[in-house]
Order: sequence, then structure tokens, then C-alpha cells
Amino acid sequence: MHEISLVQGLLQQLHDIARQHKTSRVLKVTMVVGPLSGVVVESFKFGFDILTKEDDLVRDAELKIIIPEVVYRCSGCGAEYTTSGGRPERCESCDDNLLYTEDGNDLILQQVEME
Repeated sequence: MHEISLVQGLLQQLHDIARQHKTSRVLKVTMVVGPLSGVVVESFKFGFDILTKEDDLVRDAELKIIIPEVVYRCSGCGAEYTTSGGRPERCESCDDNLLYTEDGNDLILQQVEME
């Protein structure tokens, strides 16, 4: 389960941010997890819950996950299609089957609330 190592990296990043801002407690962490990122959200949450119990900085921190929609673009005509991650089979405008995305595989620390 690679989500545990992702959470470990997140916690290191939170410690660095807290040290930089001279804070002692993280209240809320907002993450953007793209539907194409390969991250299993439930496993990420589980890892966060387990690893934060042992860490005074983030012990009671709330984890908020945002899963954005994905925009697919047709390589033929440029038409765009927004989905929750599933790739459209064909372009409805020109029937081309070569659709690509420029996002959806992100794992981003979007916001941290600290005191």
C-alpha cells in the first residue's frame, strides 16, 4: 500500500511548513487527489488516521479530500469533455478516439490550517 508512504511524505511536508511558520498544531489539511493519480482515497485516509495518532503536530487534524473532475480534450477537433475520471471512448463532435488529459493525476497539498 503506497498510500502510507505518501502520507509519510505529507507529514514531513507539514512538519516543514509548521517549522517555517513557527506553529505547533495543524488543524486541517486539504488534499486534491486526482481520479487518475492511482491513489486509493480510503487507503490514504486510513494511513493518515493511523500515522497522525503518533504525532503531536497533527494528532487531531482533520483531513479533507477533494476529487476534481477530469477534462479530456479531443486531439482532432479540440472539443473538451469533463468527467469524474472515466475516459470517453470517442469524441462526440468528430468521432476521433484519441482523447487526452492534462490533469487528473495530481496529488496536491492545497491548504493547511494551523495554530
